[in-house]
Amino acid sequence: MTRPHVSISLSSFGADLVRQRGQGSFVELLAAAGASRIEWREELFTHEQPDELAAGARAQGLASIYSSPLELWLLGQPRPNPALLIALQRCEAFGSSWLKVSLGHFTDSHDLSALAPILATSPVQLLVENDQTLQGGRIEPLQRFFTAVEAQGLPVAMTFDIGNWQWQDQSATVAARQLGRHVAYVHCKAVARRDDGKLIAVPPALADLHLWEQLLKHMPVGVMRAAEYPLQGDDLAQLTAEHVATLSRLGQSRRETVHA
Repeated sequence: MTRPHVSISLSSFGADLVRQRGQGSFVELLAAAGASRIEWREELFTHEQPDELAAGARAQGLASIYSSPLELWLLGQPRPNPALLIALQRCEAFGSSWLKVSLGHFTDSHDLSALAPILATSPVQLLVENDQTLQGGRIEPLQRFFTAVEAQGLPVAMTFDIGNWQWQDQSATVAARQLGRHVAYVHCKAVARRDDGKLIAVPPALADLHLWEQLLKHMPVGVMRAAEYPLQGDDLAQLTAEHVATLSRLGQSRRETVHA
């Protein structure tokens, strides 16, 4: 049975290292580690060329997700962020099939129908993520948004970031129950609080992996998932391979039950 697709968000390797080495330098490492997806990070680009990154990933058999900090809805503007069209074009230029953005300031007064003609210009799948902000990181606005998306039949799915709910003191379990059916991509991230009170992403402990297993039960079987937590050590290749294997096993018992 085919295992779920596993991606690595390049932010996992640390912003300084990624900017120093360039995002293309991680392609071969991810492929060797068994990942099937790579997540380009727009905020970490320096002098990379889109066509070179696209060709490099393709040569290693990696599909890609393009992550942009763009907010889909801007404060006080009823129509989608005009920069969405440019982001879709950039996503295609980097050879990516998915564009990940944040929700932004969505309210019931926004013109969701205006999304349709924009998305129709591109084959890219739009993914809207719960971020760490008050406007885009809470269950309620995301639930309203995806209910409206579903009602209008728009080709938009969700990136469910497991750890980000903690920035708004909300339950990932409650979020998974209410939003799980919309999810096409899962950002796996454990969270810890530093001595100064700041929340930070950390690698998962066994308790985190158990929670993630439970959350995946509310999502499509075999949903694509990614590591978005620190992957730092002397042997990055071995470390990455271990985490790819761990993430690919999540939800496997459920898949076996479904396919039995």
